[in-house]
Amino acid sequence: MTFPTKTGTLKVPGAKIYYEARGSGPLLLLISGGPTDAGVFTELSHHLADRYTVVAYDPRGNSRSAFDGESQTLELDVHGDDAARLIEALGDGPAFVMGNSGGAQIGLNLAARYPEKVRTLVAHEPPCLMLLPDPSEALAGNKEIHDTYRRDGVEAAMQKFMEMAGMDEHGEGGEEEPQAPPPPEALETFGRINGNMEYFLAHGLMPLSLYRPDVEVLRAGKPRVVVGVGEETVGEITYRTGIELANKLGTEPVHFPGDHGGYGAHAAAFAKTLHTAFTQA
Repeated sequence: MTFPTKTGTLKVPGAKIYYEARGSGPLLLLISGGPTDAGVFTELSHHLADRYTVVAYDPRGNSRSAFDGESQTLELDVHGDDAARLIEALGDGPAFVMGNSGGAQIGLNLAARYPEKVRTLVAHEPPCLMLLPDPSEALAGNKEIHDTYRRDGVEAAMQKFMEMAGMDEHGEGGEEEPQAPPPPEALETFGRINGNMEYFLAHGLMPLSLYRPDVEVLRAGKPRVVVGVGEETVGEITYRTGIELANKLGTEPVHFPGDHGGYGAHAAAFAKTLHTAFTQA
């Protein structure tokens, strides 16, 4: 079932935040990661809009959420402030929140600094490299990606990023099954994401890599933090960082359908698992 989409913008200090809202019920804020934007959550939103007012937005610097002036380096506190302002402007009380990847890092910042605005946070595969027993190898890998961008450009850096993230596994034997072309909305989303790659590599990758969630504050249990990991990402870097975060919070991780982007390929099943995580918490 599809639900009407309301779009809007929220003026915040230094930027204008674009958002999309669907459905009715308690507010559920979806935070995308890296260079992605609200468009990656379109199908997931439709599977949740019968129970929630689902709001997805473009994090500042991405797609339709432009800076007032020159681009600024990603600051987690600033992004946490943006999320808090969206909840205050669009919700009636604390919100359910789900963040994926770098969006999970933003969610963790939000939950630690604005606990009164969050009912439950599901942090899906947060790249909390600083929580690893020895983050030096992972940090060096991300610095190599950043250096590759500065030396060789966006395409070379993204190829290295995909390899290190374990997302470059196709084409190694056999032919892939032919697939139907993506719908126009998906093509528009892909185009916007491609346009965000340079900002992510120049200003976002390293701040997200170096961010350490305030585990001591989050362990207090208000709000409740649920760590999600992908059923298909066992052993990969964001699975391992998710497990480390859950261990430090003293909680059990929840396994979600699919991989790092399971919210797209398995939207219906992902929505069901997400709703269960919220209700059980």
